[in-house]
Amino acid sequence: MSTEPQTPQQAEDPRLAHFPVPFFASVMGLSGVTLALHTAGFDGISLVVLGLAVVAFAVLAFVYTLKALRHPAAVAAEWQHPVKLAFFPAMSISLLLIATALRPVLPELARIVWLVGALAQGALTLAVLSNWIGQRSFQTIHISPAWFIPAVGNVVAPVAGVALGFVETSWLFFSAGMIFWLVLLVLVMNRLMFHDPLPGRMVPTLAILIAPPAVGFLAWLQLNGGVLDGFARFLFGAALVFFALAATQVAKLRGLPFALSWWALSFPMAALTIASFRFGALSGSAGHEVGGYVLLALLCAIVTGLVWRTGLAIARGEICQPE
Repeated sequence: MSTEPQTPQQAEDPRLAHFPVPFFASVMGLSGVTLALHTAGFDGISLVVLGLAVVAFAVLAFVYTLKALRHPAAVAAEWQHPVKLAFFPAMSISLLLIATALRPVLPELARIVWLVGALAQGALTLAVLSNWIGQRSFQTIHISPAWFIPAVGNVVAPVAGVALGFVETSWLFFSAGMIFWLVLLVLVMNRLMFHDPLPGRMVPTLAILIAPPAVGFLAWLQLNGGVLDGFARFLFGAALVFFALAATQVAKLRGLPFALSWWALSFPMAALTIASFRFGALSGSAGHEVGGYVLLALLCAIVTGLVWRTGLAIARGEICQPE
């Protein structure tokens, strides 16, 4: 047996090369909970969760940067992966959501974080779209609701962008997000209806169907001066329809092993929770406000379970393993 000391490169944990970009969906979920709690008036708890979201983003960003420096081929492989490719904008979306949560308490810092997130989101959206329509050959079976993530990120931008003074830029992001939501909605529904069912680990991503109209509703209110007009009602109604559709598929989750894709349940539920509170406040509907509290309780239970399952999976060494 060799007694020569290992170099840092040799002694490095091999799991670093398999650190997955979908991990950033957890920051989206935590940020969404922060915003939902703030909307419901639980400001103290929301600040605690915001702190957790910021720490989680910092840790994940550091580890993924380390992966990019030491295992660039592994990052390139994720970029070439037809499903994982769509998760790269989860990084920039996380920044936009953190900026949205920071705006009420640290507006100047929120402005800086929003600018960084918006620039990253624009660049990643163009890069992903260029990849989709480039020389690569994608098949219908590669499509999943995760493909909505780049579009959702664009619709997130106006939620804080308008209040931070980036009105025209927010309109640009909103237009891009809504256009690609409609395009991808047709593609995703075609794949779900006429092709093989989603693989087990991708079933939780069905919840992402809720996010584009729910976030679009919140963004439209910002752009439209908080007026609950016909288009706002349409978007909120669409979010409820997709929530009901996703709820019919919950039974498929039973017995499925935990995977990071389960975090896809969190942010869409947070977006719908916030939308329900906002709709109730603007329409004077007590029923929608009560519904918001019910959704908030469900959201907190989901995220608590996801944090527990993620921690357990990390302790068992089930995360960052080759597929």
